[in-house]
Amino acid sequence: MKSITIQGTKRETVGKKSTKALRDAELVPCVVYGGAETLNFSAEEKSFKSLVYTPEAHTVSIEVDGKTIPAILQDIQFHPLTDKILHADFYQMSDDKPVVMEVPVALTGRSKGVVAGGAMRQSFRKLKVKALPGNLPDEIVVDVTPLKIGSKLYVGDIKTNNFTFMHPDNAVVVAVKMSRTAMKGGAVIEDDEDEEETVVEGEAPATEETSAE
Repeated sequence: MKSITIQGTKRETVGKKSTKALRDAELVPCVVYGGAETLNFSAEEKSFKSLVYTPEAHTVSIEVDGKTIPAILQDIQFHPLTDKILHADFYQMSDDKPVVMEVPVALTGRSKGVVAGGAMRQSFRKLKVKALPGNLPDEIVVDVTPLKIGSKLYVGDIKTNNFTFMHPDNAVVVAVKMSRTAMKGGAVIEDDEDEEETVVEGEAPATEETSAE
């Protein structure tokens, strides 16, 4: 998995006054857990751009006082009005300790159901995986080509390599639903169960479903 570098400065004080001063200077208060001791540091807000504002997953190399700490982003807090980063929590990695993080889902191929006029729905943009740091995948590639109208692809259908999913096997990752166009064309529906799916994934020549489900 790709890694980005964040250069920080160790914080000697961690009170509210110190935290406010950091934020006024466009610095983000941060903390790293999981090591021999907790490390409090600050970093420039702009250094988080490649980590936060991207669909890709990255590990982090934190450089403080000449030391490099491999870590993953555990939690991040934003201001509710300005979206400025208020605080970031990191978890220190070690080669022999599994970590959990979210990895993007990449759909590949053209679904048979979409070609027939169905509408594809993607329930997960990212999936949470558990693995040793060296086995963390950059993305989860899912081939949707075999999916017909009424078909669903579950977490349990995805092959894993040196990592495990932190989701139940019956969680639906992507499904192809009947659309108005397919209904008019008399498309054949396979097994289709009522299940909540949240994200509509458009793919030509699929038509957008407008009816409530």
